Amino acid sequence: MNGLEVTVLLGITVLTGAILAPKLRVAVPLLLVVAGLALGFIPEVREIALPPETVLLLFLPVLLFWESMTTSLRSIIRDFRGIVLMSTLLVVASAFAVAGVAYALGLPWNAALILGAAVAPTDATAVAALGRMLPRRNFMNLKAESLTNDGTALVLYGVAVGVAVGGQYTPLDVTGLVLLSYAGGAAAGVAVAGIAFLVMRRIRNTLNLNIALLLVPFTAFLLAELIHASGVLAVVVAGLIVAYITPRISTAASRRQAAWTWPLGSFLLNGSLFVLIGFEVQAVAHEIPGREIGWLVVMTLASWLVLLVARFVFQTTSVMIIRLLDRRPSQRLRRTTYRARIVSAVAGFRGAVSLAIALSVPLTTTSGDPMPGRDEIIFVTAGIILLTLLVQGPILPAVVRWARLPDDRAMQEELELAERAITGAALTAMKELAHDHGVSEETRDRLTRDYYDYLERENERVLAREQAEFDRKIAHLDTMIEGEAIEAGAIGAGAVDGTAATPTAGPTGGSLGATDGMGAAGAEDAATATTVLEAPARLPSPRERDEEYSRLRIALLDRKREVLYRLRREGAVDDTVVTRIQTRLDVEELRITGVEVLD
Repeated sequence: MNGLEVTVLLGITVLTGAILAPKLRVAVPLLLVVAGLALGFIPEVREIALPPETVLLLFLPVLLFWESMTTSLRSIIRDFRGIVLMSTLLVVASAFAVAGVAYALGLPWNAALILGAAVAPTDATAVAALGRMLPRRNFMNLKAESLTNDGTALVLYGVAVGVAVGGQYTPLDVTGLVLLSYAGGAAAGVAVAGIAFLVMRRIRNTLNLNIALLLVPFTAFLLAELIHASGVLAVVVAGLIVAYITPRISTAASRRQAAWTWPLGSFLLNGSLFVLIGFEVQAVAHEIPGREIGWLVVMTLASWLVLLVARFVFQTTSVMIIRLLDRRPSQRLRRTTYRARIVSAVAGFRGAVSLAIALSVPLTTTSGDPMPGRDEIIFVTAGIILLTLLVQGPILPAVVRWARLPDDRAMQEELELAERAITGAALTAMKELAHDHGVSEETRDRLTRDYYDYLERENERVLAREQAEFDRKIAHLDTMIEGEAIEAGAIGAGAVDGTAATPTAGPTGGSLGATDGMGAAGAEDAATATTVLEAPARLPSPRERDEEYSRLRIALLDRKREVLYRLRREGAVDDTVVTRIQTRLDVEELRITGVEVLD
C-alpha cells in the first residue's frame, strides 16, 4: 500500500473508532487497537512498515509536548520525590525483573535486557487516554512519571544494545550516560523554551505564534539528540516551561487556536498509533514460526504479570522506607494505602515509547550476524502493550471503585476560589479603570451590575455544593446509625466538618474573604458602592456606550488575568484551574474584539 492509501485507511479507522466507541461504551484506544488487529488479517495491511523514526520523530514530540502542556507543574513540584523514584529506580527494577523472567524462559540475556528496557516505562499518551477516571492527584502523578521515565528506559536500551552488538560498559560509563540523558535533555528543553520566549513575545499574529509553538517540540527533540541526550525529556521540559509562560508570549486568539488544533492533531496521531500497534502485532506474528508462538505468548503473559507485581512491590517498599526515614506530618498526609498502590499498578499502561524502542533494535550485530531475539522482542513488547490496553484499561474503572479512593475536590474548590477572587478584584478596580479609560458612570454602573450578578451566581453555586456535601454526609450517617444516635451523629459531623446546614448566601462569600484578600476587598467595596448615581450632563450615544462598555470589559479582563496569574505564582490555584479560567476569559475577549481573520 502506498502512503496515501495508508493515510486514508488510518483516517477512516480512527473516525470509525471515535464514532463507535461511545455507542459501545468502550475507550477509543481499545477499539482502535482491536480494529488494527482485525485489519492486520489483510495481507496488504501487514506489509505496512512502521519505521522506528516515525514514532520517535513524528508521533512522540507532538504527543508528549501536548501532554506536558496540559500537566500540572505544581503537582510535579509537590510530589517530586515520588515521581523521581518512579521514573528512575522503578524503571531499572522493572527492566531487570522482566529480563530475568525472559531469560529464564529461554531468551538470550542481551535480548532479554533489551526487552526489559523496552517495556519498563509507562506511556504518557496511553495514561492520558485511559486514566481519566483516577482522582486528579493520582492521575497527575502517573502522567508526570510517564513523561519523565523514558529517559531512564532509553539509557538502559542503549547500554543493552551496545552490549548485544559487542560493546563494553563500566558502571562509570552507565552513570555518565544517565546524567547526560537527564541533564542534557533538561538543558535542551530549557534552552529551546528560552528561545521560544524571546521569539514569540515579539510576534502578535495568531498564525505565526502557533507556527512557532509547533516548532518547539521538534527543535527541543533535535537539540537533545545532537548532544546524545534524552529528546523525550527535552520535549517535556520545554512543554512545561512554555505552558507556564504562555500568557506572556501569546494572545487570546492564538491560545484559542492552539486549544482547537493541538487536541485534534494529538487525537489523530494517538489514534493512528494505536491502530498501527495492531498492524505491527499481526505483522510480527506472521513472521515468527508457528511452533514458537505458544512459547512467546507464555513469555508475554509472564512479563506482563511481572511488570504489575514489580510496580506494586516497588511502591510498597518505597512507602515502608520513607515511613522509616521521614516522619513529618506533611509526609504522613502523602502516604498511600495498599488499595491505592494496586490502582497505580493497574494504571501503568505501556504504549508508543515501548513500541519505538522495540522497533529500533538493530537488525545485525557489528560482526554482521543477525541480532539474536529481535523478532521475539518486538512480539513480546507488542503483546504487553496489547495486554495493558485491552485488559488493564477495561478493568481500571472497577479497580478504582473497589479501592474507594478519597474524592479529590481540591480542583473544584480552587476553581470556585479563583472565580470569586478575580471577580471581586474586578469590582474593586471598576471605578479606577472606568476613570482611566474615560468610561461614563452609566456604562460603569451597567457593568457593575453584571459583575454583581455573576458573583452572586458563583456564591449560590458554592453554597449549593456545600449543602449537597453536607446532605451526603447526613445520608451516610443515617445508613450507619440507628435510633436517637442519628441526630447526635449529624450534629457531630457538622461540628467536625465545619459546614452549616443553612449557609447564608450573599455576594461577599466568606470563603473568598478567608482565602484571598483582594477578592474580599473587591466584594466589600462593591457592597458599599452607591448604586443610585446622578445622571450625566450628556448621555452618550448608543455607539459610544457600546464602545465604552467593550473598552471597560477588556480592561477588566486584563485585571482578572493579573490576579489569576498571581494566585498561580503564590500556589493558591493549580495550573489546570488557571487554564480553565483563562479559556473562559479568552473566549469573552474574542466575543468583544472579534476573531482574527487570516488573509
